[in-house]
Amino acid sequence: MLAIDSHHHIWDPSVGDFSWMTEAHEPINKEFTLDDLKPLLVDARISHTVLVQTWSSIEETEKFLSLAGRTQFIAGVVGWVDFEKNVVSQIQRLMAHPHSIYLKSLRHQVHDEPDANWLIDPQVLRGLAALREFGLAYDLLIRPREIPAAVDCVQRLPGQNFVIDHIAKPKISQGWDIEWADSISRLADFRDRVWIKLSGLVTEADWENWSSADIAPYVHHVIELFGPERVMAGSDWPVCNLASNYIGAFELVRASISEYDERDQEFIMRQSAVSAYNLEV
Repeated sequence: MLAIDSHHHIWDPSVGDFSWMTEAHEPINKEFTLDDLKPLLVDARISHTVLVQTWSSIEETEKFLSLAGRTQFIAGVVGWVDFEKNVVSQIQRLMAHPHSIYLKSLRHQVHDEPDANWLIDPQVLRGLAALREFGLAYDLLIRPREIPAAVDCVQRLPGQNFVIDHIAKPKISQGWDIEWADSISRLADFRDRVWIKLSGLVTEADWENWSSADIAPYVHHVIELFGPERVMAGSDWPVCNLASNYIGAFELVRASISEYDERDQEFIMRQSAVSAYNLEV
């Protein structure tokens, strides 16, 4: 089955704010391009991808839309706008782009905000409320700390679609994350319009000593809570290179869901991304 990679990046750390990179990130502290990714797609049996923003820049989003317009395998872009300013005018700017059809969602590095309640700040909520008018989803880049605010945010915005990145970053390296397990179930209450990505899993585990047995329980828990129709696979490349590689990230997901029937696997590996992001593939 050809899959869709619902979450990958490209970047050049010399252009933009990549201050989150530490000495431990040195292996990925370099330029990664679509040309680097393209041969990996063949080996991992990926037909299409979703390209995701990397830093707080509307100019980066415009660049990504241009790349999508001339790259056959990019089916969608998750971009960025400043939610603390006039969101409508920023989205209108992006919608004026010649390849705006590829803009499917927006996101912000919420887990880096000092305020755990950033998502329910009145200004941010006003901006998020504008997304539905433009047919855009919102990607929740959060850790367990921000899940309560995310639940409140989703509840306050009926009709808005959300996608949880990296299953909300549980502390897989420390064993079973009870705090995450309890709180993620509250977001699953909104599974009619909330999707969740099986991405970023290896880098939340022990980079040097992880095994599929460490991660599979998290995969199964998410599928049980949200249903396969709301779960999608993603690589989080090139971040995944810190603990594995592109093919390894997808082999992990495929192995973890091998016990599910063909229909469920097809949703997780392909159809859920199509429905969440309204992809034309």
